[in-house]
Amino acid sequence: MFYIVTTKTKCNLHLFIVLCKNVIEIVSRYKNIKNLTDIVMGEIKYYSAEGLQKLKDELNYLITKERPAASAAIAEARDKGDLSENAEYDAAKEAQGLLEARISKLQDLIANARLLDESKLDTSKILLLSKVEIKNTKTNMKIAYEIVPESESDIKKNKISVSSPIAKALLGKRVGDVVEVHVPAGVMNFEVLSVQR
Repeated sequence: MFYIVTTKTKCNLHLFIVLCKNVIEIVSRYKNIKNLTDIVMGEIKYYSAEGLQKLKDELNYLITKERPAASAAIAEARDKGDLSENAEYDAAKEAQGLLEARISKLQDLIANARLLDESKLDTSKILLLSKVEIKNTKTNMKIAYEIVPESESDIKKNKISVSSPIAKALLGKRVGDVVEVHVPAGVMNFEVLSVQR
């Protein structure tokens, strides 16, 4: 289908052509992506209620406390004179940029976060948010872990990431199962002693 181009529509046509070129460039970069929402949206991650609340609290703190402080630091540095030779101004602008990047990242995480409903999870096998006790079959040493999302992992509290080698090997297993875990030090075997929520 062809359209007659008048002087009035030449500008719109030019914008349309530029837009088409940009779309073609974006599509060529993402040939292997099956869904257009994969380009637009971030990766969906699962959180416990506690983990999601932590993210929201941090975002709120950054927006209500840190953002005004960063703006005040820029204003103070701007008042000190020539901006081209003002290192304090440059540092304040850079700090603001890092702050805004963190705020944007948190907003993206929260927008794509999914809350895990523990009441719908099978308690007989190891899943995300399971508390497990395992025994090293070689040394008979027992240890308890809670399998949590990556962002909530804290080895000091025995919370291991779902993407860690031990957690990956344990997922889907039941009490009494023996699992083989490939770790940087070699292969370890663990027996599942208990699974709780």
